[in-house]
Amino acid sequence: MSAVTMVKVGPHDGGVRLDRWFKKYYPAFSYIQVEKMLRKGQVRIDGKRAKASTRLEPGQEIRVPPVPDKSAADRPRKSASEVVMTREEMQVVRDMVIYKDDWVLAINKPAGLAVQGGTGQSKHLDGMLDALRYEKQEKPRLVHRLDKDTSGVLLLARNAPAARVLTKSFKGKTAKKVYWALVGAVPPQKKGWIYLPLDKQPGSQGEKMVVDYDTGKEALTLYNRIDKAGRKAAWVALMPLTGRTHQLRAHCGALEAPILGDGKYGGKNAYPLGDKIPKDMMLHAREIAIPHPEDGTTLRIRAELSPHMVQAWESLGFNPKHGENSIELLEGYAGDLAHCPPQELRNFFNTKEDRLHD
Repeated sequence: MSAVTMVKVGPHDGGVRLDRWFKKYYPAFSYIQVEKMLRKGQVRIDGKRAKASTRLEPGQEIRVPPVPDKSAADRPRKSASEVVMTREEMQVVRDMVIYKDDWVLAINKPAGLAVQGGTGQSKHLDGMLDALRYEKQEKPRLVHRLDKDTSGVLLLARNAPAARVLTKSFKGKTAKKVYWALVGAVPPQKKGWIYLPLDKQPGSQGEKMVVDYDTGKEALTLYNRIDKAGRKAAWVALMPLTGRTHQLRAHCGALEAPILGDGKYGGKNAYPLGDKIPKDMMLHAREIAIPHPEDGTTLRIRAELSPHMVQAWESLGFNPKHGENSIELLEGYAGDLAHCPPQELRNFFNTKEDRLHD
């Protein structure tokens, strides 16, 4: 017989019934066996009893009773595998931590580290979460994402209640996120908004977000120009008010001011400075402000620039301190827009021919 195993629900199994999850990953268990194990409490979700009809959430842990070793289904076939780590590697992950309490943990994710596994991704943060248990029995849970090549603040929930509250905050837009970026053109206005509806389109470089006024989903980004380097590059603060895939990259690319280093959305225009700065993508999640899951007070966490962006800032003569008040400016701007009823706001943007506005 195999041992009891704790299996984490993958990102693609959110909303799946527990009994169907067993059928998918553990076909050796019959429906009757699953029901019997549930009645006896042998199958649990995050340590609690569950029903066959329970809908799963990504990141939850399911207790799977022993199954016969002879069964080919004694291990899940598609769940993300854990990354085997040395002590030194575990310490590298812990060195990313910039905030920790009993409910929330935050890291400054380096550029180049994928958050979740996928095609060709053998190393990813989701497989390293064991290193961030500390004194807790539970592993922390992902509640939002950053692109592989985007650095900066990434929040993790340290328990199931925190995961539910934080996930709701991100979906309900009570979480405010501010990014710093270098873009390959100078926005004409000091401050403004970008409204360009986005839709997914397959291509040779994989799925890509494109502007589509007919079928695209509304996407709104606020920006504040902090500094510029001649006419070829500018440092901007960006606040997405919607959460579309690659929203900031697609918005900047569509306006012919691509984020530097983002060849997917900017092509050759993403490298206007040649070898003067690193060719890595210049997008950094600078700050998150979100209601704390324990008491609702505002939790604000900032992440220092990643090394390749520090090098770029120094090469261009930018002082990071000059961008500190951009966060407050964008929050105030977002507050002004928040007073406009959704339908009026939608109509206002839809009547604008110039989608870059101040």
